Amino acid sequence: MLKLLKYARPYLWLFIVLLGLIYIQVYANLALPDYMAKIVNEGIVAKDNASIWSNGYRMLAISLLGGVAAIGLSFLASRIATSYSRNIRERVFKKVENFSLNEFNKFSTASLITRSTNDVQQIQFVSIMIMRLALSAPITGVWAIYKAYHLAPSMTWLMATSVGVLITVIIILFYVAIPKFKILQSLVDKLNLVTRQNLTGLRVIRAFNNEQKEQKNFEKANADLTDVNLFVNRLMVVMQPIMMLILNVTTIAIVWVGAHLINSGTLQIGDMIAYMQYAMQVIISFLMISIVFIMVPRASVAADRVAEILETEPTINDPEKPVSAEEGKGQIEFKNVVFTYPGAEAPVLVDVSFVAKPGLTTAFIGSTGSGKSTVVNLIPRFYDVTAGAILIDGVDVRQYSQEDLRRRIGYVPQKGVLFSGTIKSNIKYGAPEALDEEVIRAAKISQAEEFIDTLEKKYDSPIAQGGANVSGGQKQRLSIARAIVKKPEIYIFDDSFSALDFRTDAQLREALKAETKQRTTLIVAQRVSTIMDADNIIVLNEGRIVGIGRHKDLLGTCQVYREIATSQLSNEELGIEEEGSPEFEPVKENI
Repeated sequence: MLKLLKYARPYLWLFIVLLGLIYIQVYANLALPDYMAKIVNEGIVAKDNASIWSNGYRMLAISLLGGVAAIGLSFLASRIATSYSRNIRERVFKKVENFSLNEFNKFSTASLITRSTNDVQQIQFVSIMIMRLALSAPITGVWAIYKAYHLAPSMTWLMATSVGVLITVIIILFYVAIPKFKILQSLVDKLNLVTRQNLTGLRVIRAFNNEQKEQKNFEKANADLTDVNLFVNRLMVVMQPIMMLILNVTTIAIVWVGAHLINSGTLQIGDMIAYMQYAMQVIISFLMISIVFIMVPRASVAADRVAEILETEPTINDPEKPVSAEEGKGQIEFKNVVFTYPGAEAPVLVDVSFVAKPGLTTAFIGSTGSGKSTVVNLIPRFYDVTAGAILIDGVDVRQYSQEDLRRRIGYVPQKGVLFSGTIKSNIKYGAPEALDEEVIRAAKISQAEEFIDTLEKKYDSPIAQGGANVSGGQKQRLSIARAIVKKPEIYIFDDSFSALDFRTDAQLREALKAETKQRTTLIVAQRVSTIMDADNIIVLNEGRIVGIGRHKDLLGTCQVYREIATSQLSNEELGIEEEGSPEFEPVKENI
């Protein structure tokens, strides 16, 4: 937890006030036995009513003061801990937002959710317990031992024995509990992962009748977590009766020994009662310390996990002196680009070079795993190239700030992503200042208006979390509209037409031509029909470019492209003459 203390600096002055309240509370708790002894010795035994009343009033005043201090202490402890946790959550969220895809691959989504919620909650809870109990308990215990020693030195051995037994019990519990807390947080991660997979993949699970299998997986993860939780809770259950046993045995011993000392005239009745109160304060203090520090290991593990996120430096950062991203043409150039995913043995892209010019459509096609999506993911710096360079208007993308770079790009991912809100808020996500007319125009171009007009609330129709209440094709069209309303210099469509029927696909591409005629457009596609009219088609195979050209040219020069094309469309649709006819020409490889 020490790693996260630097985030508590804004609350240092509140902490100083809290320490003052702790001192007042401890003083009040330890002053009361003194006055109790005076009432018994000077009032009851000596039959001095004036002493009883005067000391009684003082006890009442001190009790009120201690009560006010306890209320203030609880308020400040809660205020500091909750504000501190809020700041940590904000920092974790901001940090995660700046992560590249490399860091997201390092931390699973389930783990990131657990760390920013459950782990921070553990830190908050233990912080409150430390400020309310752990800080005051040692002061109370040491002060009570000091006062008890001066009150009855002959009974010091009783206090020493009780404290020794308490410390031994606490050490044993710590030794057993700490390893379990480390296991506990990893099991929480696992349970979150299993739960998330079940909820997000519910349709697939039902389609393959795997409900019972997934239920068994969940039951196993749940049972493992429950077993460890039960073990930890049993430690807490065992600890409390042991502490109470020590307290009761100590009380009996004090009464037994004290009675003999009173009988011999070396100890007064009031002093024995006060000594008993001090002994109880000491044992209760150690009980509070043990309760708090049984929780500290789990919070410590949680703090380490949160600190791991905060201390992880993103692999993709802005340059110290970024180049200003002024209005440009948006020309993209790949220069001998090589890219290898972290931990991979072989590169995904090898010596990729091409130029995508403004006003032209550049398309990418290839078999699954050929590196098509990787190419376009490198442009907005979701990853950085391993070797080579990517230039926009002659400037390396690594010289721009990430914000300026991505402001120039309208990116439509392979899987349409929508956010809870309305259709309008999703379309305006990248351009909040866009007018309603611009939203409607973007919806028309993306062919989304077709289904929006059938909805009762039109553009104010609600979108569920993740777009669960719209189809895959509708998600893609809304995602395309979101990119269009942004009016970027560069459009990137990463297989963004795959969920559209052929008619809608053709209408959308026709509408996009007018919108993107002055822009640089990159299209990743699996369907040849989507890219047949592209100005430049780049064919990828195993991370290398094996063909560049227009559709008709590639049919005659690139074997890979011809195989893909003929597997999807007939020779007549492709404009290919039948083999054996006078116009048939064999494929000539151009790479």
